[in-house]
Amino acid sequence: MTGIKIGYARCSTDQQDLTAQIDALINLGVSTDRIYTDKGLTGSNRQRPGLEQALAAVREGDTLVVPKLDRLARSVPDARGIADILQARGAKLALGDNIYDPADPMGKMFFNILATFAEFEGDLIRLRTKEGMAIARAKGKLKGKQPKLSDKQQKELYRMHCTDQYSISDLAELFSISRPTVYRTLARRRKVDNIT
Repeated sequence: MTGIKIGYARCSTDQQDLTAQIDALINLGVSTDRIYTDKGLTGSNRQRPGLEQALAAVREGDTLVVPKLDRLARSVPDARGIADILQARGAKLALGDNIYDPADPMGKMFFNILATFAEFEGDLIRLRTKEGMAIARAKGKLKGKQPKLSDKQQKELYRMHCTDQYSISDLAELFSISRPTVYRTLARRRKVDNIT
C-alpha cells in the first residue's frame, strides 16, 4: 500500500524560525497542507499539539517525515514510543532522505541507535549550558532576573508606601505589577536604605 507523506517540524523557542525545516520537508515531497509544526516546545516535552496532530494524521502505508531525529524526540523512550505508534498504524518514519520501518528489525535497530545519539546530543547541550552559566556566574555576568521597575520607580513606590496613603493593591495597580512584586520591591528598598 502506497500512502502519503506527513511532515513534522519543531523549534524550541518562539524566536527560532521553522522556514528551513518546512522547506526541507517540501523538498522531501511533503505537501504543505500535510506539514504539522510546534514552536516554542522542546523535544523533551512529549505534549506537543503539532506532533499529536501529525501522528493522528498518519494512516497505514503513510510515512512520517522529519528533517532530523532531534526535531522529533530527544530521548530514547520518547522516540521508541513514537516508533511504536507508527508500527501499530503500519506507517514508516523518514529522517531526511532515510526511511525506517519500525516493524523491520534492521530499521528498528538503526532508529534506536539514532535515538540514543539524539538523547546524548541533548544531554551534551544541557551540560554545556550549565557549564556556561556557571562560568558566567563566577565572572559576575549572570545576575538572575532583573527587577521589573527601574531604580527611580522603586524609590517612588517606596516613598508612596511610606506615606501610608496607598495600599499594596493600590501600588500594584499604579505600577502595573503584581502584589508579590510590590512586596519584593519594598524589601529591596529597605535593604538598600538599611532600614529594618
